[in-house]
Amino acid sequence: MTTSQTPPYHFFQGNSPLLISIPHVGTDLPPEVADGLSDAAQPLPDTDWHLTRLYDFAGALGASVLGARYSRFTIDLNRPPDDKPLYATATTGLYPDVLFDGTPAFRPGATPSVERRAWYLSEIWRPYHEKIGDELKRIRQRFGHAVLFDAHSIRGHIPRLFEGELPDFNIGTNEGKSADSGLAAKLAQVCDSPGYRHVVNGRFKGGYITRHYGDPANGIHAIQLELAQRTYMREALPFDYIEGQAAKVRPILKRFVETLLQWSPRRL
Repeated sequence: MTTSQTPPYHFFQGNSPLLISIPHVGTDLPPEVADGLSDAAQPLPDTDWHLTRLYDFAGALGASVLGARYSRFTIDLNRPPDDKPLYATATTGLYPDVLFDGTPAFRPGATPSVERRAWYLSEIWRPYHEKIGDELKRIRQRFGHAVLFDAHSIRGHIPRLFEGELPDFNIGTNEGKSADSGLAAKLAQVCDSPGYRHVVNGRFKGGYITRHYGDPANGIHAIQLELAQRTYMREALPFDYIEGQAAKVRPILKRFVETLLQWSPRRL
């Protein structure tokens, strides 16, 4: 469990206007969550696997990087604290009780108690968001603006959540409300690479982090990228990182991050 010496996240502070948040990469589980998960959920199938590895160049470029320690099956850091749904279509909540495909995440009667879930909110969710807020404040004070990149990945085919096959790069700016449209256009150009498909504000327009922190009028621009996992890993068990696939997509992701680093509202 977390202590004052062990925050519920990993953090590296950079020296640029960019903060990268990776809220679904965590795999730690409190004992009561680990003991209660269903057989289908035990392998943690809805995790954003290997994203820390995929973006391991970001710190050297100057970005600050914040990553979750705890699994989204404990608490989802990209959902609002009141658990208000973000999409009218099928989704999962602050305390996911089902997998993306609708399979129960916990054995009958084994979901964590209300008291334990309140603890997760207080000791896991809130510290993560306090860190985002503090770092964005520090960055904006130093550079005059801040860019928040919320990095995600997902299986490319989940009929419960969306029809057909998801594009490779899914950029979200909450329909243009969370980031400058010119920045979104530059990022779309980066993703317009041979052999890949992209979309801006398609099925995934940005979750709570993008929507809550994105405030272009006050110098904070937030972008979400939902990356199809087929571009770098095996989407089924054992969820292996595929070096050959990753080597193809990483240069595009590096240009994506470099674009975020180099962009400034003063250059419009």
